[in-house]
Amino acid sequence: MLTFDQALSQLLVEACAVSETSSVPTLAAAGRVLAQLQRAPIDAPPLDNSAMDGYAVAVADVRSVPARLPVAQRIPAGSVGTPLQPGTAARIFTGAAIPAGADAVVMQELCEHATGEVTINHRPEVGEHIRRAGSDIAAGSEILAAGQRLRPQDTALAASVGIASLPVLRRLRVAVFFTGDELRMPGEALQAGAIYNANRFLLSALLERLGCELRDHGQVPDDLAATRQALRAAAQDSDLILTSGGVSVGEEDHVKAAVEAEGRLEMWKIAIKPGKPLAFGQIAAPGREVAFIGLPGNPVSSFVTFLMLVRPFLLRMQGVRRTEPLSFWLRADGDWPRPDARREFLRARINADGGVALFANQGSGVLTSAVWGDGLVDNPPQQAIRRGEMVRFLPFSELLG
Repeated sequence: MLTFDQALSQLLVEACAVSETSSVPTLAAAGRVLAQLQRAPIDAPPLDNSAMDGYAVAVADVRSVPARLPVAQRIPAGSVGTPLQPGTAARIFTGAAIPAGADAVVMQELCEHATGEVTINHRPEVGEHIRRAGSDIAAGSEILAAGQRLRPQDTALAASVGIASLPVLRRLRVAVFFTGDELRMPGEALQAGAIYNANRFLLSALLERLGCELRDHGQVPDDLAATRQALRAAAQDSDLILTSGGVSVGEEDHVKAAVEAEGRLEMWKIAIKPGKPLAFGQIAAPGREVAFIGLPGNPVSSFVTFLMLVRPFLLRMQGVRRTEPLSFWLRADGDWPRPDARREFLRARINADGGVALFANQGSGVLTSAVWGDGLVDNPPQQAIRRGEMVRFLPFSELLG
């Protein structure tokens, strides 16, 4: 069996990033992967402006307080005033441009306003409550790096310097199908021996959260010929084929044999728990090869292997450069006295005291553990956990997008 690190390393080496790009409106670019570095075409802010509602003054005119000055003009946001005449003040509002001749803003709470004049009760310093041009972003500076998935704050940053559209890599096309004669869809009658197809909902939602274009080829019978046909069909219009079930060594597990017949299989056993039976390979298509990953059929095994192995593979294919999720070292508020020989990803939840509790039943078919938990504890092989020890915790908030 391959170790987890060996499997992940091989997956990332094999991941071929898409290269096709398009330009999309910045307003619609969140969630897409940026194709080219972006530089600011202007300073931000573009002009010196007021950080407060108050009065723009020349510090030299407020040598002592209280200082009474005539209010010569009113400058709301979006307006540019006239140069400030010596010995006067300008009523100014947050975001408004600082007039020439003013070098400080006194917040209105420190002033007394009367008709046509203001009494300043505070001696300002030069630059007080003034946001300088370019203090956030200097024209020509790099603001967004290529290979990052754009977040709302990233598109806002681009918009703040006037970038109306952004170059992005095309969305990854992922084909999925699910093997198992026992599978039924919710709403269908559940005969003896049948189960509902939770993995179809699980994997579809995970792929959509990662911004993939989903091609759902539905359920495939436990039959070698049908599985080979499904692989051929899925390879026609996809960058990756992702399946669930049939990757073990049972007589009704046909995915391994089908992949070997339609392409090549490079690995299929990994020393992790849950998720040992996982297949990776390539399916032949006209003029190219299409990546293939076969996940185990147990829902929690599919969930964990997707998060820890498929997710970084997909990110790399999408052109994302940083694939490692953030993790935290937290205190274990319970014992795990029976570790496995494989590397374990244990469903866990942060409690009110900042510690981590493990779900009691870590079985690969216990989907409630994934719903109850808010992350995974990454536990090395053969390592028991004792209450009070520090464990590596990976929050689902890092792994689900």
